[in-house]
Amino acid sequence: MTNEKIYGMIGLARRAGKTVSGGYSTMDAVKTGKAKLVIVSEDASWRTRKTIGDKCRYRGIPLCTVDSGDKLGRCMGQEYRSLMAVTDPQMAQAILKLFQ
Repeated sequence: MTNEKIYGMIGLARRAGKTVSGGYSTMDAVKTGKAKLVIVSEDASWRTRKTIGDKCRYRGIPLCTVDSGDKLGRCMGQEYRSLMAVTDPQMAQAILKLFQ
């Protein structure tokens, strides 16, 4: 049930235009400080998980993991997505609360 709520909130944030997805866009959002929450899939490559993890730790951005890039992409109305960021602080807090 909780996973469904997480994916539902991610989809809502996407429809509201409060997300960026994909490697380059997410990295750019982290570097510029626009990202308030980063979500990475477990099936993302080791290098992607390490790179984004290091950048998020350095900048103090919360990083959460979901089980599948296919599900992450589907809830965003796209194909496979291994990495995405939420740019709205209130939406990021709501999603982060579901992860805890």
